[in-house]
Amino acid sequence: MSTSPVTLMVARRVADGRYQDLIAWLREGEQLATDFPGYLGSGVLAPPPDDDEFQIIFRFADEHTLHTWEHSASRTAWLARGSDLFAHPSEHRVSGIDGWFGAAGQRPPRWKQAVAIWLAFFPVSLLFNFVLGPLLSDLSLLPRVFVSTLALTPLMVYLFIPLSTRLLANWLNNTPARPLPAAPSTQNR
Repeated sequence: MSTSPVTLMVARRVADGRYQDLIAWLREGEQLATDFPGYLGSGVLAPPPDDDEFQIIFRFADEHTLHTWEHSASRTAWLARGSDLFAHPSEHRVSGIDGWFGAAGQRPPRWKQAVAIWLAFFPVSLLFNFVLGPLLSDLSLLPRVFVSTLALTPLMVYLFIPLSTRLLANWLNNTPARPLPAAPSTQNR
């Protein structure tokens, strides 16, 4: 089993006339996941104007915690409650750094991934060194680097790199931003 964070990406197409019900059901699933150990975050991505496929992303600390949530009675009941709201479900899971940048074939170029990671790492590293640098200045190079990487790696992996990729999503994917709508559009869904 993987010990690195795992992301489950689920696609759901709206069944005819069930648009608002599907949105409420997706939000319920996000809320349900927050109660499980290892839960790191989730999100719902609305479809583009000419499509009806929503993406929901669940991120857990490792394969074991994702497995526990996936096979829980509460998730099974949630899936059963929503079974008539969607058509053609699909699921895909990724682990490690790939989970920050989407599914295979949809990931941005590596240079954009590197820029997103650097934009997260530079200010956090700078702040860390500004605040704690004087306290660590008496240490030799090896212990100083050890302490800084020990402190910064979890912050980067769990907080700042996912934040950077979320904030830069439009640039990374070259797609316009579309927040999840609260109400149905004027189109008949």
